[in-house]
Amino acid sequence: MKQMETIVVEKPSFTVIGKLGRGAARDAVDWIPPLWQVANSRFAEASDLAKRDAEGNLVGIWGAMSDVLERFERWGEEGKYLAGVEAVDDAVAPEGWTRWVVPAFRYVAAPCTLDSYKETMQRILTDYLPSHGYAIAGAIQEYYRPGDREEHLSLYVPIGRL
Repeated sequence: MKQMETIVVEKPSFTVIGKLGRGAARDAVDWIPPLWQVANSRFAEASDLAKRDAEGNLVGIWGAMSDVLERFERWGEEGKYLAGVEAVDDAVAPEGWTRWVVPAFRYVAAPCTLDSYKETMQRILTDYLPSHGYAIAGAIQEYYRPGDREEHLSLYVPIGRL
């Protein structure tokens, strides 16, 4: 089995504009994909707010997660998920969209695919974090790098607030 390319990164707080959902953690595979379908089909409504690099490319697409009180703590029985785009800091969400400011964290980031998601998550939580003296410190975030294949993402597991 290929060793995962896990790194520790510090990410300042950032803004995400997206489509918000709330549901049972155990049913996430049922209620999260429709959020992406809506966000993708209506992206033009928020595209002017997207943060871009010097070449004009999107900086990032996020599956941002939070507890139901939006404190960016881990999900309990249910959680919230925001399927969206990293946006300029002062962005105002268009009608029907939601704006979150994800707090600054230090993360363990690991690439995976949708097929290896569960296995990668399990490996981070049961092997990587304990063996490096880390503990999970908040809600996990999903980062989709623009230009990558749709099924490729990185899991951002918070290990401390900055």
